Amino acid sequence: MTAASAAFLLAFPALLSIVNPLGNAFIIESLIGDLDRAERSRLVRRVALYSLCVMVVALWAGAPILNFFGVSIDALRLGGGLVIVLSSLELLLSAETRDQRKQGQAQTGRAATDRAFFPITMPLTTGPGTISVAVALGSERPELLRERLAFFAGVSVAALALAGIIWLVYWSADRVAGLLSATAQRSISRLAAFLLLCIGVQIMINGAEGVVTAMQNHPRPAG
Repeated sequence: MTAASAAFLLAFPALLSIVNPLGNAFIIESLIGDLDRAERSRLVRRVALYSLCVMVVALWAGAPILNFFGVSIDALRLGGGLVIVLSSLELLLSAETRDQRKQGQAQTGRAATDRAFFPITMPLTTGPGTISVAVALGSERPELLRERLAFFAGVSVAALALAGIIWLVYWSADRVAGLLSATAQRSISRLAAFLLLCIGVQIMINGAEGVVTAMQNHPRPAG
């Protein structure tokens, strides 16, 4: 097995499990269900491209970038988890209000494409959990230059493959949802929003645990 193949097999399952495009499909459909096929196609292509960029940047340069700005993984988890919690609460508690607002936003193409990066790409698709996993994967880079290049080629192909899956699943989410009744769609969307809320809370808990552990390991000097 080549180094690139080993890197692909390391990265793809890890990224797929944390991104979970199938699990996100109904949440995403609740955000873009007001778009026609042409608008949906444009938006989903952007989401796939943005997701690919987020994953590749996190894989290649995530750790150096966070260190440069003095941001820890735990701070990323706390902030990203909070955004997920707020977004999921809006989905869970204000579905009717959101539907009315989406109808107004759908009148302009700009309002639709504005959703591509936030909140669909960040934090719903490639949020703090994905970035954390990608940064951790990137830290496994070999020391030798040739092996390092093969490693990054493998993890980049894994990110590209996952971006293709994101595009396919999100583009066809409305057709899957069309097989269900309106009541079933609302029920599944609310259940998915609740699960997303729990994920956001868990991400924040993980970040808080990391902060507490860091404070215990590095207590402030007295005085």
